[in-house]
Amino acid sequence: MTDHPAGGSSCGGSRSAHRSRVGGSVDGRVGGPAYARGVTVQHLDQDSPDVSPDLGVTVDDAVETVIEVAVEDAAAETVEARPPSRPGLSPSRANDFLQCPQLFRFRVIDRLPEPPSSAAARGTLVHAVLEHLFDLPAPERTLAAAHGLLPDQWATLLERSPQIGELFAEPADLAEWLTSAEALLATYFTLEDPTRIEPRERELLVSTDLDEGGPLLRGIIDRVDVAPNGWVRVVDYKTGRSPRAGFESSALFQMRFYAYVIWRTRGVLPKRLQLEYLGDGVILTHEPTEIEMATVEARVRSIWAGIEDAARTGDWRPRTSKLCDWCSFKALCPAFGGTPPEIPAGAVERSIGVVPAA
Repeated sequence: MTDHPAGGSSCGGSRSAHRSRVGGSVDGRVGGPAYARGVTVQHLDQDSPDVSPDLGVTVDDAVETVIEVAVEDAAAETVEARPPSRPGLSPSRANDFLQCPQLFRFRVIDRLPEPPSSAAARGTLVHAVLEHLFDLPAPERTLAAAHGLLPDQWATLLERSPQIGELFAEPADLAEWLTSAEALLATYFTLEDPTRIEPRERELLVSTDLDEGGPLLRGIIDRVDVAPNGWVRVVDYKTGRSPRAGFESSALFQMRFYAYVIWRTRGVLPKRLQLEYLGDGVILTHEPTEIEMATVEARVRSIWAGIEDAARTGDWRPRTSKLCDWCSFKALCPAFGGTPPEIPAGAVERSIGVVPAA
């Protein structure tokens, strides 16, 4: 793999991911070496294989998957808290269906509530701090300033979701949890220098229609950077650890999904997709192509066809894996002796746009 002058990578078609140590100072330009000295950067090949979410998953993988979905759901709660006006699909919900159709049913059709977790709440809090950090003038975007944003953002989170406060029985528990959030923010500052970055957009809600039918594709992007030459970088923060080499498919699908929506709505294909893992200080990048976007569309159509078929037949068959140990709905799952609730009248048609077979 060789680095282009613009900071991209030429991967030569290998199916494996590459990790490298990047030196030099931080540079906030899109496509530039926007990494602090010694940061581990993994450039993913254009043909990195998709891997089923239940193949070779470890306990750490399972925990990080649960955290990631919960954080994304919290960011989208203002959109998804109300019944959808038309069928829609986000990267998280697509991955839900691939992971377990029964899980997809519980979340999308039954819309069952899920208990909060301290790890997911911490992820939501850190995302909020990083969003508001860029409200400050560039010279003031320091680690101390980020830590200073925590109390107000915690108060906002608690006001929106009071049940999160019940996770901390003692003040010492809350203090320890906030300290762990400070540590994640400290890791962020080893990855980028926010004083040299001016995001074009933050917490951006994107959506587009598929041609010739299909769902409304939607998602929320943490950050969009645009360089003077028009190059676009899509950035997503992850508060967990980076996936093992060869198991990046879920995260990469999410970013390709975002790239596709931006390409369809703005006519510009992002130059770089960048995930920043604060759990272990790793940056994962990918440079999408227009040919790849056709593959993304075909993949999304295939997933949606599977969802429509399950909605029509009522066959939301559970798919068991290590992720089941962290599923909020395990007690209701037929794979573990549970009984799913009766689907509310009209819920399938409202959520999927399909009338179940009689």
